Amino acid sequence: QVQLVESGGGLVQPGGSLRLSCAASGSIFSIYNLGWYRQAPGKQRELVAVTRSGASTNYADSVKGRFAASRDNAKNTVYLQMNSLKPEDTAVYYCHYYDVRVGVSWGQGTQVTVSS
Repeated sequence: QVQLVESGGGLVQPGGSLRLSCAASGSIFSIYNLGWYRQAPGKQRELVAVTRSGASTNYADSVKGRFAASRDNAKNTVYLQMNSLKPEDTAVYYCHYYDVRVGVSWGQGTQVTVSS
């Protein structure tokens, strides 16, 4: 089992910034994906950014150039720096973990609200 604990959500004005963190613990494999999805009210959950062991990070087109995901392998932690936030970025952001042994694990979610 893998446990994910997220932090860093909140309310921010359009154009502002937030930084999310997600720490993974438990049976962490040597090769794994760790990243972020989001779900807005009435919409499906969608990929935001996913980091892969020894590989590049994938981003949704809607966040490219504004969001940056980074990973600290020593801490099994992934960060999401969100800049130039827009109202359409409002959603619950979920941390996502995947490896070939345990499959997918999800965090509890953290609310991000972009509003003036």
